[in-house]
Amino acid sequence: MTPRNQIRIKSLAEVDILRKAGKILSSIISELKSSLTIGMTTKDVDLKAEAIIKKHHVLSAFKGYRGFPGNACISVNEGVVHGIGNGRRIKAGDIVSLDVGIIYDDYYSDTAVTVPVGEVAPEVKRLLQVGEASLHKGIAQAKPGNHLSDISYAVQSYVELHGFSVVRDFVGHGIGRQLHEDPEIPNYGVPGQGPVLEVGMVFAIEPMVNMGSHRTKVLSDGWTVVTEDGKPSAHFEHCVVVTQNGPEILTG
Repeated sequence: MTPRNQIRIKSLAEVDILRKAGKILSSIISELKSSLTIGMTTKDVDLKAEAIIKKHHVLSAFKGYRGFPGNACISVNEGVVHGIGNGRRIKAGDIVSLDVGIIYDDYYSDTAVTVPVGEVAPEVKRLLQVGEASLHKGIAQAKPGNHLSDISYAVQSYVELHGFSVVRDFVGHGIGRQLHEDPEIPNYGVPGQGPVLEVGMVFAIEPMVNMGSHRTKVLSDGWTVVTEDGKPSAHFEHCVVVTQNGPEILTG
């Protein structure tokens, strides 16, 4: 795991910028979520994301990042992360993961939510509930004196208790002046390992929870990650700062 001295401690001024960025991003993802309708293509969703981001006078953190072509990551059903908007139509009963990042005042913010479109199967609904709850189980461990792996263990143990699996191939991360900073934050592991958490550390915690196996594969576009067994996946993410009083969600 990442040594403590590679994790940037944010100043109060930096946290204030990240707090403002998170508030803007929260509004963006809420508006994008509300815009989802049956019959839209994922390309329509991406164009909507572009328009909402522009309206808020911020930049997409993803557009062009390492060559990524979209404004947001849009993943449907078996999609785990990094889905590119295309001609796929959204149907009743689908679940859609919306992963959006922005740049505000030279700082990054990142959040994700997976939402049902119309009525979904009971087991899919349970997947969404467990995925979102696991995020908050992880966030609760982001407090001074805990170890980084306490976050990981909290996510994994909750997810597996409910019969689902956590993705191993993609992880959470630090965030600030860069979209991806140290440390990497796996959604699995044993407690009490890695750096001790300190006030001013800022993390993007993001469980990816699969209905079946944890295994994934990347499609031929070089970006879109799907479950290897084709079963649904749910993705939830918040940016969190460690404070003296415990975790504060910046993108809530």
